[in-house]
Amino acid sequence: MNPQRTDAASPTRELDPAARADSGERSAVASGRRTLLLIGGGVALVVVLAILPLLALDLPGVLPGPTYTPGTLQLLAYAMLIAALALSYRMMFGLAGLLSFGHALFFAAGAYGLGMTLDAFAPVGWPSELIFVGSIAVTLVLGIVLAATVGSLALRVTGISFAMVTLAFAQAGSVLIRRNPGGATGGDEGLSLDIEHVPDALVGVVNTRNLYWLALGVLVFVYLVVLWVERSRAGRVAEAIRENELRVRVIGLQPYTVKLLVFVVASVLAAIAGMGYLLLQSGASPRIATADFTLTLLVIVVLGGVGYRWGAIVGGIVYTLLDQRLTALAGSDVIAGLPAVLRVPLSEPLFILGTLFILVVLFLPGGIAGIPQRISTGRKQHPVETEEAADA
Repeated sequence: MNPQRTDAASPTRELDPAARADSGERSAVASGRRTLLLIGGGVALVVVLAILPLLALDLPGVLPGPTYTPGTLQLLAYAMLIAALALSYRMMFGLAGLLSFGHALFFAAGAYGLGMTLDAFAPVGWPSELIFVGSIAVTLVLGIVLAATVGSLALRVTGISFAMVTLAFAQAGSVLIRRNPGGATGGDEGLSLDIEHVPDALVGVVNTRNLYWLALGVLVFVYLVVLWVERSRAGRVAEAIRENELRVRVIGLQPYTVKLLVFVVASVLAAIAGMGYLLLQSGASPRIATADFTLTLLVIVVLGGVGYRWGAIVGGIVYTLLDQRLTALAGSDVIAGLPAVLRVPLSEPLFILGTLFILVVLFLPGGIAGIPQRISTGRKQHPVETEEAADA
């Protein structure tokens, strides 16, 4: 060690405290401007999405028709509900590090719960609107109870054991739905929506625009709740638990309680998305309760970018559009005219989606949402996410 060099460097580091304070102030102002820019951009995006049904935009090959048509609005609404579901899963997996194989159970609980409640919960003399709101409230309560029960048991273990316990609950729920106890779930045929007590504004093809706005409202609500949880004290503790649970225990905090809170909130948000799905699709099918559906959510989150909150939204929308449009591409004359070596794999939409997922994992470790930062930094590997990027 060279003392003279150290002594010479010390005055440089301690020189002009006012300049350092000014630099910190400029940094705070810049951070505030970025936050305002992000908020403004988010509000503008929501406004654009809200007026989309009033426009006649057409994206051939991406959308089935102009944006004001019922088919396109239903596809976009479905994509937004899947994005909301993926966002709730990202909060559990990305924030608290909880790898669940049973998240679809709560999505199905919201869809089937609302459908069965609308059919059974109809007190004589109550107006249809009150029965509809009451059914939503009952479904939410049941979703909270289910989430608290599953979470309190599954979180007794960690790691792959936790994933297996959630998988067991999901499989049990899927079997129960298919068994159709008392004719309540419809079995393999699925559950049809009882429209008798549903507001007229949410029923029929002519009201697809209203269902689109409902799906957008669900997505915005889920995003705001996720943002609130992640910025809360519990969210900070959950992040610390994900990084080092033992250290959190040492400082006197209770990881179990915080993880259970995150698990319940994420599960209830999934149930809310499930209720929107039931209204949009006018029914529910047993597929939404399977573990395969949860694995699809995991693929969506990784595709969009686990390190970015808005990555789950982008991943959900992109995956849904690809899933829908690749089916049409697989059956097109273009694919049919290819040689057998290309026609056979390209005629399978899942093969194309799987190939795209592998390419993203290999060449875009940060997912789709990490592309802008990767371009700006010029790094080949996904950098550690900054606070500003996470707030996006």
